[in-house]
Amino acid sequence: MAEEISRERADYLAEAFRSAFVEHCRIRAETIRRGYLESSMEVGPEHQQQDGVVHAGAISTMADHSAGYATFTVIPEDYQLLTVEYKINFFRPAQGEALVCRSRVLKEGMRILIAGSEVYDQLEGEEMIAAKAMVTLTAVHQDKMLEKAHTPR
Repeated sequence: MAEEISRERADYLAEAFRSAFVEHCRIRAETIRRGYLESSMEVGPEHQQQDGVVHAGAISTMADHSAGYATFTVIPEDYQLLTVEYKINFFRPAQGEALVCRSRVLKEGMRILIAGSEVYDQLEGEEMIAAKAMVTLTAVHQDKMLEKAHTPR
């Protein structure tokens, strides 16, 4: 069995998950364990596009961010992550009262990691898959991340 992450690390990641943008989107981390993160979003009018279904951007944000934090559970604590690429397929319009995203690390690497996210629409007590994403991320040591962030262009 794979090693578990510590309660302290899980608590830290749950807190870090809540960036200002993610809070604005009302996406919450629900379950965190090694290689896995489940998140939820209560759907409101601000998540809907012109036809009354959940906007693809809201679903994409949830899938990408949740995949990233699932991946944070498998890298050293002094590393940061950046999404390199992601692809998302939408299976059906999401129109329920909530979304649930289940993200799993599919490939652990020294620099490149891959995670998958499945986003489910919750409508009248039922769950139906709405989208699936494949997310490629790169792990960067925090010193390099700070160095790049402060390098003039």
